[in-house]
Amino acid sequence: MKPFLATACLAADEARKITRKWFRSGVAVASKEDRSPVTIADSDTEAVIKHIILDAHPSHGFLGEESGVARSESPWQWVIDPIDGTKCFATGFPTFGTLISLSYQGIPQIGIIDHSILNERWIGVRGENTTHNGLPCSTRAVAAVNQATVYTTSIDMFDHDTAAQAELLTQKCQFRVFGGDCYSYGLIASGFNDITCEADLKPYDYFALIPVVQGAGGVITDWQGGALTMDSVGQVLACGSAKLHAEAVRILNGGAPSDKNQRQ
Repeated sequence: MKPFLATACLAADEARKITRKWFRSGVAVASKEDRSPVTIADSDTEAVIKHIILDAHPSHGFLGEESGVARSESPWQWVIDPIDGTKCFATGFPTFGTLISLSYQGIPQIGIIDHSILNERWIGVRGENTTHNGLPCSTRAVAAVNQATVYTTSIDMFDHDTAAQAELLTQKCQFRVFGGDCYSYGLIASGFNDITCEADLKPYDYFALIPVVQGAGGVITDWQGGALTMDSVGQVLACGSAKLHAEAVRILNGGAPSDKNQRQ
């Protein structure tokens, strides 16, 4: 993984230069077809990341939020969100991040959560300990939902049914926090948050999070406890421990136990 990780870190370094340049600059905000916001910083950041990655690894595939798919037939796929949290970025809130991941045959091998303004970077490599700014980090030992904190980026990501399910879980937690985008997953990896429960996400929103959370001792799956894949419906549950995750899955599903494998 070392050459691939070096490429990912270089891409994250160069992405920082662009997001810092445009942050709080009064950049214009446009709307995509799905009404989600986008700025020139999103497209410029992704273009730089894509150039670095495909120049170093021309046979690899690439999926970016802004530019779409390239070489989808390759077993190696880079999955990128140049600015996760464009609404935060556009309104001057610094918790937006850049997500860079590399998967092999659909399983994420490398994940980077990078926050340029906060100068924080989590790096996860499958089978290795996650690091935060170069130092090992780990989740905290909270065993029960009623002792846990829970993050959700926005109520807008839920429809009628998923909102009711999420409410079952979040109301049982010690307290809940709205906002954070990918930052809340980094906080799980560093032991400051216990649960993040979200819906309506795309692979570029969650692929980079998987090695980071798992490498810190956490569990991240869909709401039924199944592995997150390119074909997942976008419901993501990340928890700091397996025991906490099992209870959260049970609550999300109305108390019924899940028979799916909870670990990837």
